[in-house]
Parts: sequence; structure tokens; C-alpha cells
Amino acid sequence: MRRTLFTGGRVYTGGQLLDTEVLVRDGRIAAVGDQLDRAGADVVDLHGNLLSPGFIDVHTHGGAGVDINAASYEDLSKLSAFFASQGVTGFLASILTDTVEATERAIDTVCRFMEEPTPGAKCLGIHLEGPFLCLKYKGAMPPELLREGDAALFRRYQTRAGGRVRYMTVAPEVQGVPEMISQLRGSCVLAMGHSDADYETAIDAIDRGVAACTHTFNVMSLFHQHRPAVMGAVLERPVYCEAICDGRHLHPGTVRMLLACKGWDKVVAITDSMQAAGLPDGEYMLGINPVTVTDGDAKITGTDIRAGSTLTLAQAVKKIARFTGAPPEKVLGLLTQNPAKLIGEDHRRGDIAVGKDADFVVLSEELDVLQTWSAGENVYTAANDCVNS
Repeated sequence: MRRTLFTGGRVYTGGQLLDTEVLVRDGRIAAVGDQLDRAGADVVDLHGNLLSPGFIDVHTHGGAGVDINAASYEDLSKLSAFFASQGVTGFLASILTDTVEATERAIDTVCRFMEEPTPGAKCLGIHLEGPFLCLKYKGAMPPELLREGDAALFRRYQTRAGGRVRYMTVAPEVQGVPEMISQLRGSCVLAMGHSDADYETAIDAIDRGVAACTHTFNVMSLFHQHRPAVMGAVLERPVYCEAICDGRHLHPGTVRMLLACKGWDKVVAITDSMQAAGLPDGEYMLGINPVTVTDGDAKITGTDIRAGSTLTLAQAVKKIARFTGAPPEKVLGLLTQNPAKLIGEDHRRGDIAVGKDADFVVLSEELDVLQTWSAGENVYTAANDCVNS
């Protein structure tokens, strides 16, 4: 029985920052409190730094040169290690709209990695971004592969994945999608995005079971006082709103407005990252799309269409703090508790509480990632780390 005691820092628990200790036993949190029993425990001295639940990214297409649509098992191992260096302990593998064959190949690889994980961030499941999306707001989706709602195709993918498809983005105005939403309710979490839906159609989709909005404000019908559209519906109703807080996809003022409208408990920070995350400018791929990255901005080659981002959650936490001026105890929920609740993982992760997995990130006062712990194992330590030294 392995025991580890984290002490000497501030702990983000239950939405608060407390000067307390955390005891881990066999990969789970055994106790949170003061003057815990350290007999036989390995002691990690936080030296005044912050112990947070590990970050969770529910929408990412890759990073460190890895594109999830085309990834091998070894690629996903590399990606997992990279995510750990960014404070991420859990992620959904987002598969961009692709052919049925390519989608199934990607599903097979992700499932193998989930069954045979390597040290790093855990893959918590699959996010299908499409193919049931609209042509007008296709963004980086290949238009020839977009299709009408088809519950049978989703079930084919879900069967192939052994139930590991946790999240799917759909456009509710596309033919057959409203009926599909009703049929799939409870099969996975549904989000709306890449959508030109009017307000009434979007509200109907929420009533049928849509629980979130994919990369809110981006590639969707926006609010107009006479036509509230998708934006009006998701701001009004208590659905979760993803947000790419890189300063490009959303102006800082837009981030502040979204938080003011939705509240801090309904916004989920995502990256929507592609394989260039963590790498220099250059030529890359996103699914079948060639992408050019200039000054960190990823766009489909030869166009002005954004192709995901190069953002990491380690960058996002600092940007959100800077955009809002909010303290860590407000900001951290967007990367921990909220995504965990969105995908139904809050019984195991997203907070530092007894019984949950010991998935942690140690942050400096400036919110730099110093260490990452997965199930009580140290899977990343920064070169300049001072924890436990």
C-alpha cells in the first residue's frame, strides 16, 4: 500500500483554496485536512505552491506533432506525455469529421490506448466532432463528408468503441439531427456547434437533450436582437459552453461577457488544439486538411479559415486569469470541475476530495505548471521545479 502526503502548500478543493494537506493511498485521495498521519508516507513538500486537480480537456485534436485522426498507438503515448507537461491529467480524443473507414481506424487506435495506457494524461474517451454538421459553418470540416443525422451510424461508431464515445458535436438544423438527438439521449453527451440553427431550433435541441455548445461564438449563428440564434439559446439555457481562451478565437472582453452571462460554473475551457500545439510555426495537418501556422495562428493553408488552435491548457489558465483578473479559485474550475461535470467524470476527478483519483497539477504562484500527478504517480516535473526539493 503506497501512501503519499502533499503538504506545505495551498490546495484547491471544493471551489476554495485552503492551507491544508492531502493524503493519497494507492492512487486515490484518502484524506484532506490538517496534520494528517504521515507515518510510512512519502512526503511531497509543495513549498507554498498550489495543488490543483489535474486539468481536463474535452476538446482536442492533438499536439506535439500528433494528429488524432491519423495517430498511431505510439503517437497517442507521445501526446499523453505532452499533455501531462501542460497540467492535463485527462482528455477526450476529438476525431474530426472523416470517412467512415478513417473514423473507425482512429476509434480503434484510441480504444487500444485506453486499454493499454502509458504514463501521462489519461484518455477518458472519444469526442466525435461531426459528421452531422452544417455546410455554412463547416469551418475546417471537409464539406464532402458532412451528412444528415443518422443514429445508426453513431451506434456503429459507439459499438466499435465499446461505449467509449463520450461526447459528440451536432448541428440541430441539419436534416434528421433533431430526431437523432432524441434517439441518442443518454448514449453520450451531445453538444451543438458548426451550426446555423435559428433560436427555435436550438431551443428544441436543448429540450431534446443537447447539454453543451461547442467552441462557443465560433463557427455558429450569432446573436441578433431579432434573431437570437444558437448564441441566444445557449446563453439563455443552463447548458455548458466551451470556450477557446487564446485571445484569437475569443476577445478577452468576449470571455468576460460569456462568464458574466453563464456564470463560472457553466463555462468549460478547451483548447481545440491541433498537432502544432507545443511546436513552432510551419506546415501541419488537421485531419485531411493542410494547415499553415503563422505566429501561432493555425489556418487551413491558403485560406483565412482557422483550423483549431495551438493553445494548451497550461497557457489557457494563465490567459483566463489575465483576461478576467480573477483569482485561481475562480479560474481553476473552468479547467477541472466544469469539464468533469460536463462529461460525467465528476465522481472520479475534477476536485480534490476523498475517494477521487489522485490526479493533480502543482502550479506556481504565477500559474506555471511545476508537476503533474496521475493516480498518485508523478508523470511530469518541470526542469525548474522546486517542489519536494
